[in-house]
Amino acid sequence: MQVNLQETHTGKLLAATIESVEAIDLIRIQEDSEFAFDWNLESKKKMFKLSLGENGKTLGLVAILDIPEEFRIEISVLEVAFSQKGRKKVIDRIAGCLIAYCCWLAFENGYLGFVSLIPKTDLVEHYQKKYGFQQHGRQLAVELDQANLLIQTYLDYGKKPF
Repeated sequence: MQVNLQETHTGKLLAATIESVEAIDLIRIQEDSEFAFDWNLESKKKMFKLSLGENGKTLGLVAILDIPEEFRIEISVLEVAFSQKGRKKVIDRIAGCLIAYCCWLAFENGYLGFVSLIPKTDLVEHYQKKYGFQQHGRQLAVELDQANLLIQTYLDYGKKPF
């Protein structure tokens, strides 16, 4: 899926792609000092990478669980490259595009956009304010209208896709 990232200093849109992680990608990711998480631990789950169109460099990764009996997608791990975090980042919208892609998958699977995650404690407020997640016990979740809004905002559909 094609998405647009954004240069933080200029506002210029950058073409990027979200696609499945293949075995060869895991080798490159583990060799890359941009990611702290051991992505081999997630190899049994569905994993997707967000790569910059110009050079194919992986800027973000997400691992998900499809839980059809609960009509939801759970984000197991979401990671943005070290160089694209905080005040020094050059490219924005990486995490948002990956979360919106999970929402899109949840609609595609007939789950009404229901996506959940268990965040690190220090990120709860961030997920709530920036992406509209709501607290559901230990988990945060989005669905329906909020999931559609994330899709519109980050996947550039411009209208309600579902």
